[in-house]
Amino acid sequence: MASHALTHWDPEDPVFWDAEGRGIANRNLWISIPSLALAFSVWMVWSVVVVNLPNAGFAFSIRELFWLSALPALCGAGLRVVYSFMVPIFGGRRWTAISTALLLLPTLGMGFAVRDPATPYSTFVVLALLCGFGGGNFASSMANINFFFPNVQKGTALGLNAGLGNLGVSLVQFVVPMVITAGLFGSIGGAPQTWTQGGETGQMWLQNAGFVWVPFIAICAVAAWLWMDDLATARASLSQQLVIFRSNHTWIMCWLYLGTFGSFIGYSAGFPLLSKSQFPLGNALAYAWLGPLIGALIRPLGGWLSDKLGGAKVTFWNFIAMVFGVLGVLYFLPQGGQGGSFYGFLAMFMLLFMTAGIGNGSTFHMIPAIFLKERQRLAAGRGRAAEERAVRDANSEAAAALGFASAIGAFGGFFIPMSYGASISITGTAESALYLFILFYLSCIAITWWFYARRSAPFQV
Repeated sequence: MASHALTHWDPEDPVFWDAEGRGIANRNLWISIPSLALAFSVWMVWSVVVVNLPNAGFAFSIRELFWLSALPALCGAGLRVVYSFMVPIFGGRRWTAISTALLLLPTLGMGFAVRDPATPYSTFVVLALLCGFGGGNFASSMANINFFFPNVQKGTALGLNAGLGNLGVSLVQFVVPMVITAGLFGSIGGAPQTWTQGGETGQMWLQNAGFVWVPFIAICAVAAWLWMDDLATARASLSQQLVIFRSNHTWIMCWLYLGTFGSFIGYSAGFPLLSKSQFPLGNALAYAWLGPLIGALIRPLGGWLSDKLGGAKVTFWNFIAMVFGVLGVLYFLPQGGQGGSFYGFLAMFMLLFMTAGIGNGSTFHMIPAIFLKERQRLAAGRGRAAEERAVRDANSEAAAALGFASAIGAFGGFFIPMSYGASISITGTAESALYLFILFYLSCIAITWWFYARRSAPFQV
């Protein structure tokens, strides 16, 4: 539709921005946010469902359950590589509408599959992989919003889109335990499952974990199609975007984002099952939603702090705090199946979610700033036309780099739960996995300091 294709877009021009740019950008942002939140909910829905599968009559092992919680992240990470290049090719409006509508496949599929205890494990594997569609959406959503805002507001805008979008993780872990307790959809939703635990018997409608998202997905897909915009100035071929792989900064920022967003999504996916395995008497699902909520809400603060103090400085100190958070988790874990403190364990994980959220905002602030500085250095002294071209190229490359970094970061949602599962299977505890996380965070501290935070760093951002 021609009315949705904007041929002129210059957010760096104060006159244009005040007259019409701000309103258009904000409209696209506020449609993007709920669409992204739903995508995150679908992506992480298995983190809650796996805890309830045994009660629904599915006799899967603890390792098989960890696989189901990890597979959406693996698929989502792979899809993010593809999705990160889609907006400049198809347009933000079209791709947001299409990618949101695709979420109907795993949600409807899950709703039907969990109604029958005879459903084979392979079917659940396929459905878990299809939930990766939700993970892929983040890359295209962030790339799209990056085009709409001026450089001085990108940190805040991207922080809002990602932070409020990340609320979908907390939302799914809060909503699903409630909606599975009632027959919301009557006979259309199917019969409940009967469970027995500790001498108590009850009913649940596990299919609601998938069905409850369907109407909201449909509404957001239609809203994106009708009221979002495609930017002609954001158009770029795949070959034009692939130039990001020539820059060392692309790979460096992928590593750092793996440490921030990878931690956020990995802890979100693995925390409920890890808590249940280490503290069987603790009610993990009653608290699982708190961590993702804190991490999502505080992410815009990471972007805002970076706008004020510099992304590298915030990222550097944030990784130091994450090391202390993991040390705290280790301190409160049971030793040899004895002792430990569930509430101390919970508090340390809340700290990790908070720092992961701040780091998500600060690292995503760094990427556009790095590519802009890199391009401006090359264009220095070559005239106004070269400087304007540098800004356009930097925006295009930063959008692709944001998407690709988000793809690499998403692998944390696979590696962290699988690390827990492997560590518990081999040693009986999660300690080995947690020590590995500390070593990784130490590498992130060193990299951030050397390339971006020290006084003589190549790019101070």
